Amino acid sequence: MPADARPFSNCLLDLAPPDIAWFRERSDIVLIPIGSCEQHGAHLPLGTDTITALEVSRRAAEKAEVPYTAPLWLGYSPQHLRQPETGVGTVTLRAETFTEVLYDIARSLIHHGWNKLVFVNGHGSNTKVIDPLLRRIKYETGAFVALYKPYAERYIGMLEGLLENPVEETPGWHASELETSQVMAHDPRMVDMDRAAEDRARVPGWLPESFIKTDGAPDVEFDGHQYFVFPMDHDEFSRTGVIGNPMRASAEKGEEALNRFADHLVKALDEFRRVEVSVSRRAFEDRV
Repeated sequence: MPADARPFSNCLLDLAPPDIAWFRERSDIVLIPIGSCEQHGAHLPLGTDTITALEVSRRAAEKAEVPYTAPLWLGYSPQHLRQPETGVGTVTLRAETFTEVLYDIARSLIHHGWNKLVFVNGHGSNTKVIDPLLRRIKYETGAFVALYKPYAERYIGMLEGLLENPVEETPGWHASELETSQVMAHDPRMVDMDRAAEDRARVPGWLPESFIKTDGAPDVEFDGHQYFVFPMDHDEFSRTGVIGNPMRASAEKGEEALNRFADHLVKALDEFRRVEVSVSRRAFEDRV
């Protein structure tokens, strides 16, 4: 490959050392997509959240000319296992295991010269346990580390005007309009709308009826306010695994949503290039 030729891929798994050098000469930023393997109702694949992280990372990396790792397809999803032998397929990592895996990935990348790591997260529950990991990397190495969350739950943000579901049909929640659209854009063969079901969150049966739950967030409303958080399993507040209405999904919406997230990330990456970083601990000595 000529010294100035751009590698055909931005994914580290596809690259050889000379290709990696091409990227390192241009940027000290690397993206790390992280998702989950968990049930998303009967119409979507277990890898829905991983697909989101991968698609946004791939698109942003190509536009920003930075590399990205292969996605971590396992996440923190204990609430999605459901009962033994139900066969829904969810695979979860314990919080400690999950963060230790991410730590080893990060330290390996820092070892090889990257100073700025951006985790691109497609699974909301990963954020419940990831803060100590981000701080550990920052405090131990001095590297720049960030978490990007390209999804919409309660906060629709830049997708305003794109999704059609009204608020009560929770367009950004689990297996609803947004996630279904994004998987359609990735590969329509993975979506079976004949199996799709519209569903709503409900308060778990073990709570009094005076408590109200309308979406997948861990907090629950009581007496008009949301000050309570409970460790709830998904099947306690969602019968089908769906929270919302997937029926208005389309590949066109998914394509637009993924591009909006990717473009937003690219703008941030351009700003990150100017951030001065001094890595104090580069070698991954304790790698065994």
